Order: sequence, then structure tokens, then C-alpha cells
Amino acid sequence: MSIEQKINYQLNKFPVVKKVVKRAYQWSMYAVSPKIKSEGNIVRVSPNDGKEYFFGYYDKSPWDASGRYMLCMQADNTWSDVSPKQPAKIILIDTENGNKTKCVAETRTWNVQMGCMAQWLGPDFSSRIIYNDFRNGRYVSVILTIATGEEQVILFPVYTVSKDGQLALSLDFSRLYRLRPGYGYYNVPEETANEKLPDKPCIWKIDLRNGEVTPLLKYTDFASFEPRGEMRGAEHKVNHIMLSPSGNRFMVLHRWFQGQRKYTRLVTCNVDGSEMYNLSDDDMVSHCYWKNNSEILAFENKKGTGSGYYLMKDKTKEYEQFWIGIDYDGHPSYSPDESKVVIDRYPDRARIAAVMVSNADNRDRDKVKTVAKVFAPFKYDNDTRCDLHPRWSRDGKIICFDSVFEGHRGLYVVKVN
Repeated sequence: MSIEQKINYQLNKFPVVKKVVKRAYQWSMYAVSPKIKSEGNIVRVSPNDGKEYFFGYYDKSPWDASGRYMLCMQADNTWSDVSPKQPAKIILIDTENGNKTKCVAETRTWNVQMGCMAQWLGPDFSSRIIYNDFRNGRYVSVILTIATGEEQVILFPVYTVSKDGQLALSLDFSRLYRLRPGYGYYNVPEETANEKLPDKPCIWKIDLRNGEVTPLLKYTDFASFEPRGEMRGAEHKVNHIMLSPSGNRFMVLHRWFQGQRKYTRLVTCNVDGSEMYNLSDDDMVSHCYWKNNSEILAFENKKGTGSGYYLMKDKTKEYEQFWIGIDYDGHPSYSPDESKVVIDRYPDRARIAAVMVSNADNRDRDKVKTVAKVFAPFKYDNDTRCDLHPRWSRDGKIICFDSVFEGHRGLYVVKVN
């Protein structure tokens, strides 16, 4: 662990102080660092019209099955509020027609990190999209047929969607908004605000064919599963649910707070709530990705070897560390054929963020190739920062990412050899 990481860890106990110290450190380091705006064969896809454009999270692809159309969001302001009160537009970009844009929908519930979960719906990933919205006083998800504009409204928002387009899982976006504003929604008051450990559902299963919603697991289910002493009297939440490629199993981050001290573990489970497994429980797990139905790549801590990327085998204690020396957090994902891995890194001391690619069988950090570097203006920082969130095209030849190096959020691509 570097000196910077050790200081950051200690300052987590004092969030206000941490923010002030972090900003002062960033300004001083930026002042003495070489200045670059961008490096790499980066191509902007979204319009350069002063609006804010972005896609969302790293576990989804903005491309349709043909590779011609890309989904993104358009907003007026994404730097002054993590979950803006103004509606945002959902845009289609035609990459074979001069990147011409078309507004296909509007959403009233979104945030700057994950958008409104807009994504192409399987199994064809070409005719329909699904996204979250706020209608008639409640969160919903909407399945939109692009050609006709026909809507199917599901009376519950989605978090992760199966590849066959039949199943989704969700969580409490209002509780998430209070505990992690950049990832939740503000529209509906939280029912569990005064409960540290609610004996109430925290994960729901949604049948996208008929709209049936079934409570799956409670907060108390997680707290009573292989409990730790630090959980007593702690405040609990769940976040970052991801279905496996088959849709039979999912992973979720179970987090609990003792004052300002945060603990995280990675739990996997069948979609019926059975076979819960404590896959990683060394205090810190961050961003994860299913390589296949039995392996998960995650940036996490392992006692004895520290923070880094680890490939774990589900329902076992087997794991392997990747790229020893890359001990900075990022958003990993495998290319569709599992031959490559993309990761990114947050802005360094010079405010430069990067996108990096590795062959899937490579374990040497020196063979991880940087394909793009971009400057991160101070205007976008802390909860309203612009994470790159790199995602693969469906043929594995292009990587898309969000960035603000041109002064506003935009959607960019870089080709991968």
C-alpha cells in the first residue's frame, strides 16, 4: 500500500477533513505536474454542443447487436448534483450516419454515475431497450420498442438484467441515495431511513415477461449470514448487483458502517435466494465482473497480499492475483470472447485518468497497455466526478468510455488491436 493509500485509509474516518486535504493535495500536485489534455487514438461519438453526454456503468454495452447504434444519456447539468432533479434524455447515436442523434425517451430518475440503467434488452439486443423512470409517484422500469415507441411499464426499477431479457434484480434505490447519493435515486422518500438493520427486503427479483416482482432477500439475511463482530450495531446496505452470464446466479456487495468505518464483502447467490456464498470478506471489495459463470474478477483486499485485482472461483476459496503492482482501483471487464480485459484508473496526482487493456492470460503489469489518457477537470470531482467506466463493443474491437477532458461529459471510443 502506497503512502497516499495509507493516508486515504486513515482519513476515511473524517470525510470532511478528507475532502479538504484531498483537494489541497490535488491542486499542489497538479501545479507541478506535466499538463496533457488527452493521449491515444480517441474519437468523440457524442455531439460537441455543450450538453452533457454519458452512458453509465461499466457492466453494460452501449452498442446494439449490429454495432451501428449506441445508447447514451443527454443532460444539461451533471456537475452540481449527483442525482439531478431535471429530466434527462435517452439518445440513440447512429454511428453509420455521421453520429446523428435521436431522442427516444426521457427519464425523471437518474444519477451521474449509473444514469437510469438504460441498456439494450436481450436476447436480440436490437429492437428494445429498458430504462428506469419515475411515474405516478413510484419508481418503474420501461421496456421500449424502438421502432414503434410501444412501452411496457414494469412497476419496479431494475438494477441488473439477464442476457435473455426475461429476468432482472433490483434493490432499494432510495436507501442507496441516502448512503451513496451518486448511485441512488432521490424521488421516493426512504422507508428505512431510521433503521440501521431493517428486517425488510433489500433485493427483489423481477419477471420482465409479466412484471411480477418477488422479494428475494432481506438486510437481516445478510447480517445473519456468517456474521462478524463489526456488524453489531452497524448500518447495512447492499449495492452493485450483477447477474452471471447464464442468469442463474448473482453477486452483490454487502456493506456495513460502524461510524465512518466501512466494511465490504462480496456475496454470491442463486437467483432464487439459495446457496449464498461469502466469496471475499477481507474488509474491502470494490468493482467486480463475471468472467464467466464460475469466475469473478474484482479489485479488492486480501489479507497478506493487500489490494489489487484478483480472479476468484465462485463457491470456493481459490483465487489468483493479477498484475502485481497495480494496486489502484478501477472498473474491470472482459471482452465478449474473454480474450482481453479492460481496466481504468481514477485521476492520478496530475489529474490524468487512463484506460488500459491486457490479454486475459497476462499476469505481468508491464504488459498491460495504456490505450487512452484523459485529463479530469476539477469541475467534476468527488460525487459528481466522471468515471471512465470503459465498456466493450459486442465484437470486442472497440472500447467506449465517458470523459470530461473537453470540458463537458462526452462519449468516446478507442479501437483495440
